[in-house]
Amino acid sequence: MNIIDKLTVKPKTLFLIDSLGAFVTTFFLFVILRNYNQFIGMPEIILVYLSLIAACFCIYSTSCFLFLKQNWTPFIRGISIANLAYCILTISLLIFNYPRLTTIGITYFLLEIAILFGLIYIELTVATAIQKAEKKHS
Repeated sequence: MNIIDKLTVKPKTLFLIDSLGAFVTTFFLFVILRNYNQFIGMPEIILVYLSLIAACFCIYSTSCFLFLKQNWTPFIRGISIANLAYCILTISLLIFNYPRLTTIGITYFLLEIAILFGLIYIELTVATAIQKAEKKHS
């Protein structure tokens, strides 16, 4: 059984993974990168705003994990679209602030984007698999 199959059977786990990732992102952006900004190069206010967005994603996914009992698909699609929008915003900020960014800063944000794209793929694949399974049973 692969990861997609496991998460299709237990979609609640996907929200736990997403919330933990958003928490780690919030922590890194607000606590670590902001305090060591000279090694990153991204303006501090941008790091604060990105951390606030990640905190909102953390709250959303945690709420889904704790309270959602069924009808997973629209909520999984919702967080995957939000994650995609966050990636697009981050890529735009990388391009706009490129002259200021250090190699460490560029590396951090590219790794974050790569991880998020992997998560987005998994989320959308799981949402589609759940939807197909629901159609078979109805």
